[in-house]
Amino acid sequence: MRADLEIIQEWIPAGSRVLDLGCGNGELLAWLTEHKQVSGYGLEIDADNIAQCVSKGVNVIEQNLDKGLGNFASNSFDVVVMTQSLQALHYPDKVLAEMLRVGKTCIITFPNFGHWRCRWYLTTKGRMPVSDFLPYTWYNTPNIHFCTFEDFERLCHAQNARIKDRLAVDRDHRHGWASRIWPNLLGEIGIYRISGPTT
Repeated sequence: MRADLEIIQEWIPAGSRVLDLGCGNGELLAWLTEHKQVSGYGLEIDADNIAQCVSKGVNVIEQNLDKGLGNFASNSFDVVVMTQSLQALHYPDKVLAEMLRVGKTCIITFPNFGHWRCRWYLTTKGRMPVSDFLPYTWYNTPNIHFCTFEDFERLCHAQNARIKDRLAVDRDHRHGWASRIWPNLLGEIGIYRISGPTT
């Protein structure tokens, strides 16, 4: 399983009801179903990924996240997961609000645009960063809303969300003492666990 998903699964209790937004090929839900007996759904828009989910036996719904989660009742899931999709949404604030509505706990991962490599690239080259982790140029990237950890935490505060856990990890998903002290500068990827104000 992907390294970030390995970290995330530790925050998902056995037997949970899980909603995975932008679930890709269903890797996380398939693993959680087999090893933690979770139930739930994945939402995905890519036809090839949907076919892979079906082949793995993952319950998947074709759905555009920017259209909201109105087909799910409030508090209908124990955990809502969204990995590496926040920055590709047209309305990340609305999707976050919907996640907090339908899930008791939400787990979100995204690339940190405040990382020192991004800052260095902008300062020295005067262009948008291109790297192994951010491999697209500005005109063909699916990522439309880059943010930093500070930006995301301000959004959480504005939506009265509680940050229960935060890991600032490098591209290999390791988290050391330096990224704990200076997360916005040294963390390449943010892994957050949040909840609404009453959970």
